[in-house]
Amino acid sequence: MAEKTIKITQVKSAIGFPKDQKATVRALGLKRMNDTVEQADTPAVRGMVFKVKHLVRVEEV
Repeated sequence: MAEKTIKITQVKSAIGFPKDQKATVRALGLKRMNDTVEQADTPAVRGMVFKVKHLVRVEEV
């Protein structure tokens, strides 16, 4: 069975937010606004998304 994935889209700029949040956005693979990536739905990725939930939108695929 294939792994579940989630689609993560950056909807707000990380400018003006703490360095750790900027680093988390980059670690998710996002480079600019409206950039979208698909990541495996793991607890580690969910934790990173929770940390920057005010900057991203998540859709289950």
